[in-house]
Amino acid sequence: MENEPDDTNTSRHKLTLFVSGMSVNSGHAIENLRRICDEHLKGNYDLEIIDINREKEQAVLHQIVAIPTLIKHEPLPKRIIIGDLSDSEKVLNILNPN
Repeated sequence: MENEPDDTNTSRHKLTLFVSGMSVNSGHAIENLRRICDEHLKGNYDLEIIDINREKEQAVLHQIVAIPTLIKHEPLPKRIIIGDLSDSEKVLNILNPN
């Protein structure tokens, strides 16, 4: 137990990405987010991708008005970003992986 990493100051990122089928913007958002997470969150994240074409009730439940939309649930505060996530700096500011 003594050699286990101290993760009291870090919290696993919980993310939900809402997309619409395989549109170009949705595909870019998935690629961009996976790249950013793999580079900066080092596997310390859970990503759920929801296709609103298949799960319309989830879009209503989360009040999604534009696609693609990323919701960062944890660590708090909850944050939302809309778009294809191509602005890595903006995404990192919202994810705040530090």
